[in-house]
Amino acid sequence: MKTKNNNQTNTSRRLAIKRIFAGSAAITAGQFFPMSQSWGKTFLSLEQAQAILLPEENLYARTIDLSDTQRKQIAKESKVRVRSNSLRAWVSDKGNWFILDQILGKHENIDMAVAINQNGGVIGLEVLTYRESYGHEIRHPKWRAQFHGRTASERLKLDRDIKNISGATLSCAHVTDGVNRLLKTWELVLSQAT
Repeated sequence: MKTKNNNQTNTSRRLAIKRIFAGSAAITAGQFFPMSQSWGKTFLSLEQAQAILLPEENLYARTIDLSDTQRKQIAKESKVRVRSNSLRAWVSDKGNWFILDQILGKHENIDMAVAINQNGGVIGLEVLTYRESYGHEIRHPKWRAQFHGRTASERLKLDRDIKNISGATLSCAHVTDGVNRLLKTWELVLSQAT
């Protein structure tokens, strides 16, 4: 009888210990491999961004395929890596360009649109989709207005030319880099494509 009770007690203890270790392992795994929470919001559709940035202009879609030479030249002059071989762009009947682009925020992509006039100056910038959990303050009109009129002749630098937003530093830096890259793309490729 004692042996049977001892076996049951030992089995119960082993199960209890297994449960404790399993729970501890799950907690430990959660500390080392945290679950990422994704947040995202679409603020504007493509058509809405086009209407805001280039109102009452007829836009014609252009797929711009960049050669390796063009990509290297853009990256060299803008000091920003070119992530894609092609560019989604529209040219207006007035020679203005609307470019849909995607940049990396801290962890997630940010969809943005930049309009560049026929002289290579930024008309405006809109954030279409923001997927990070914080830093969405880059959508503030006053912050985006800092890019208006900027051209490829000046390499924009965060904290010097473009004011930073506390808590959105990486988003601010990457949007600034994206604008630098798109301005160089206009200068080296799009200005000759019209």
